[in-house]
Amino acid sequence: MRGGEVTLEAILELVPGARLLTLVHVPGSVTPRIEAHRPQPSFVQRLPLARTRYRQYLPLFPAAIEQIDLDDVELVISTSHCAAKAVVPTGRTRHLCYCFTPMRYAWDQFDAYFGPARVGALRSRLYGLALRRLARWDAATADRVDRYVAISRYVAGRIDRYYNRTADVIEPPVDTSFYSPDGSPPGDYFIIVSALVPYKRVDLAIDACRLAGVPLRVVGGGPEAGPLRRRAGPGVEFIEHCSRGELRGLYRGARAFLLTGEEDFGIAPVEAQACGRPVIALARGGARETVEHGVTGLLVPESSAEAFAAAIRLLADLECDAAQLRRSAARFARPLFQERMRAAIEALADC
Repeated sequence: MRGGEVTLEAILELVPGARLLTLVHVPGSVTPRIEAHRPQPSFVQRLPLARTRYRQYLPLFPAAIEQIDLDDVELVISTSHCAAKAVVPTGRTRHLCYCFTPMRYAWDQFDAYFGPARVGALRSRLYGLALRRLARWDAATADRVDRYVAISRYVAGRIDRYYNRTADVIEPPVDTSFYSPDGSPPGDYFIIVSALVPYKRVDLAIDACRLAGVPLRVVGGGPEAGPLRRRAGPGVEFIEHCSRGELRGLYRGARAFLLTGEEDFGIAPVEAQACGRPVIALARGGARETVEHGVTGLLVPESSAEAFAAAIRLLADLECDAAQLRRSAARFARPLFQERMRAAIEALADC
């Protein structure tokens, strides 16, 4: 499960009778607990190839989200990294948005998704026109939310900057009861667990491990899988799908976790810490809130393969205590998340 699904499942446990509305739903792509809520998709679901190429319909997302019928709803909880926060509530409806981030590609990461180097100069200009319009819509609809809750202080800052709204911070849930050490010594490989999309910068992890002469395991899939496989050498193993138990085993067997992109929070690095493994992360974004430099891992000041390779070599001199790593991860345990989210929901519902 990706981080958004982990969070959604934890929220649904707090509101078991809730209707689950979404832009697109691919049956079988989420957990049975989420499927049990019978997700109701928007009209985008009926468009050609929407289940596999839904990103192509991004310009239609505002219309789709605004057509969702909330006439009989008293409380809306949106989990949003794109358009969900812009649903149109009735006058009596209260709306809490659990915000993963204001949409990256419309605000400050356009080049990573749609820059000339990625899609060509002409398409980049066309995308630029569409996404500038989308950014204006995103800002204009910010006041449809009564209360924002951000996944990190970093995201709360983005909400303030782009929406001119304040946000409380409740970090996403990590299943620290499941992700735990087994006492085994670390192996020789490094691991990255990520959707294979541009801003995750998995290419840096591949290049850094090649420079440092260490093996790498890449867990995850996405549109960048093909280019990344072509870039990788014999020391890189790609694992597109694995069970939770297999993932836990991969964490336990790793030397360390690599986080080469700028994350809004980053659940996977915390799962690795819960399994007693340190993290080497770019010193930006949410990693600054989850990784303590020199204690639970290393923060890399520069986004380059050379800087990450140097950190990989330095890790040999870092003595990371598994108990300390577990304590660090325990700050984000699932029960704590649910306790804080329940309080936020009840406080808004009582207003």
